[in-house]
Amino acid sequence: MQESELIAALKAGRESAFRMLVETYQDKVYHIALVIVQQPQEAEDIAQEVFIEVYQTVRQFREEARLTTWLYRITTSKALAHHRKRKAQKRFSILTSLFGLNNEVLHHPPDFHHPGVSLEQNEEMKMLFKAIDKLADTQKVAFILHYIDEQSHREIAEVMEVSVSAVESLLHRAKQNLRKQLTPYYKERSNP
Repeated sequence: MQESELIAALKAGRESAFRMLVETYQDKVYHIALVIVQQPQEAEDIAQEVFIEVYQTVRQFREEARLTTWLYRITTSKALAHHRKRKAQKRFSILTSLFGLNNEVLHHPPDFHHPGVSLEQNEEMKMLFKAIDKLADTQKVAFILHYIDEQSHREIAEVMEVSVSAVESLLHRAKQNLRKQLTPYYKERSNP
């Protein structure tokens, strides 16, 4: 089914079209959310929220961008909002634990494991994902969409609603920041 036919079927409220959309894009949506929030259950919740929003708002989709662009825009927006909310809650829990309310467990995030990472790479990937998490949101989204989801600069520009040169700049700064963060880790590993 062509994208235009899928959009028309979605706008007509056909359940089969919505099922096809979910089956086609659920893994991509989940993996983008997972890299941003780094918690599998939260990424699953976000993926569900994304498809619910698409179902509820597809009639307002103006088709000025591709359907996938719109879907990724919703995904990154929701994932970043969840991530910011969790960070704010984490900061609050750290502050409250300082005052003796015993919330210490809340500020020790669980180990993050991405489903596509082998056991041997797990240590390195943990460090990479921690470093990605420290990037500015715009750098994080550009980096994830390009290096993890393998989207072109043009596709990322559409998702982020910026120019291609802005995407190139974000990717350059993201790589520089990751290099700064990860260099000590790799020096330490090469000099035991």
